[in-house]
Amino acid sequence: MSKKGFIFDLDGVIVDTAKYHYLAWKKLAESIGVNFTERENEQLKGVSRVKSLEKILEWGNKSISEDDFMKLMAIKNDDYLTYINKMDKQEILPDVERVLNLLIQNNQGIALGSASKNAKTILKKVSLIHNFDAIVDGNDVVKGKPNPEVFLKAAKDLKVKPNQCIVFEDSVAGIQAANAADMISIGIGEAEILHEADFVFKDFTEMENSFLIELINE
Repeated sequence: MSKKGFIFDLDGVIVDTAKYHYLAWKKLAESIGVNFTERENEQLKGVSRVKSLEKILEWGNKSISEDDFMKLMAIKNDDYLTYINKMDKQEILPDVERVLNLLIQNNQGIALGSASKNAKTILKKVSLIHNFDAIVDGNDVVKGKPNPEVFLKAAKDLKVKPNQCIVFEDSVAGIQAANAADMISIGIGEAEILHEADFVFKDFTEMENSFLIELINE
């Protein structure tokens, strides 16, 4: 059995911290007079904090100083941290642990590839950090998704070639990054949004063990 690299995004794939990002961004956007709905939030999935704030300012046609920009980013992160500090194992999305356990039992490489700078904190909160052989997050990369840097670094840390890696993502930017890295892309979410992925499942409950074994043996 060959060793592949299985790379997971964090928000919306392993845990539903996407809802906390939404609440924090909505509060920030409305504080500066920018309308923010789930439609706008969808465009921020998989995007760095800096790029996300730039998009919000652009939508509201707002211009602020660099100091105020940094203050707003800190405020958003503080709000987000108040939510994630209350997280526990109940926040793990359905069947994520089954998938991780199957990969571990089959001696596969498992990595995290996330834009989040709080990834390790979250994985510790939900008691999953020990399942990952490599963790690459927003502290380790310069270029955000759809640039493939985060996934290429994860593959390197796993000592697995990019074309032997499989990526699980819930964002369009993440799927594009996986495709650019020459990896198999698996969308977790809605097929009409993630249509660029090689495969799409609504969530991990739809993904059978036999499908994962096929990926390992391919």
